[in-house]
Amino acid sequence: MPYDKELIAHKLIRWEEYLNHYKLPAWKELPDIGLYMDQVIALLTQYLDFIPVEDQKDKPVTPTTINNYVRLKVMPAPEKRRYYRVHIAYLIMIFTLKQGISIGSLQKLLPPPTGGEEAVAAFYTNYIQQVREIGSFYTAQTRAAVQDILDPGVTDEGAVEKVILQSILQSGLARIMAEKLLHLQDADREAVLAQETIRDSQGRHPLDHSEKET
Repeated sequence: MPYDKELIAHKLIRWEEYLNHYKLPAWKELPDIGLYMDQVIALLTQYLDFIPVEDQKDKPVTPTTINNYVRLKVMPAPEKRRYYRVHIAYLIMIFTLKQGISIGSLQKLLPPPTGGEEAVAAFYTNYIQQVREIGSFYTAQTRAAVQDILDPGVTDEGAVEKVILQSILQSGLARIMAEKLLHLQDADREAVLAQETIRDSQGRHPLDHSEKET
């Protein structure tokens, strides 16, 4: 199905402008008064409005998902059903990171729920700064990749499909790299290198997951 190139260009520019101005709240800007679940949902929906919602019945932030993260110990449990600054920080990081990584791997990346509020504050502060930096880098890279779409003089009918495929492939490769690096957390160096030697001798690909790595 052909794309409306003018409409696509319009949406790309709006997305670029949005990312260039988007920022997550600083640690001290997060409410610390003890919010109930419905208030948390409303707040997160405001903070994370860039996450696409294909169907209103399939909202990204729900009580069920939040309760699951508590049950899986990805984040600390609420205090008497109230969520404080530390909880909101965890939820912001979880819901933004889960767009590109599994919950199991995400759990290895975030500070442990029992690590104390000071550690979470430091991690979160560094995290939101990286979000800004990556947003700027991403928009610059995207701007360079979509010039054929933004240029009204170019009539390449496959330009949109090309950008879509590139975005999907880049996202997939980036996720693989992140998962591989997280897998090395507390890894036995000698065991990992020994497995690489075995793979090399068998002519297997470095990303072959047919055997569980140590």
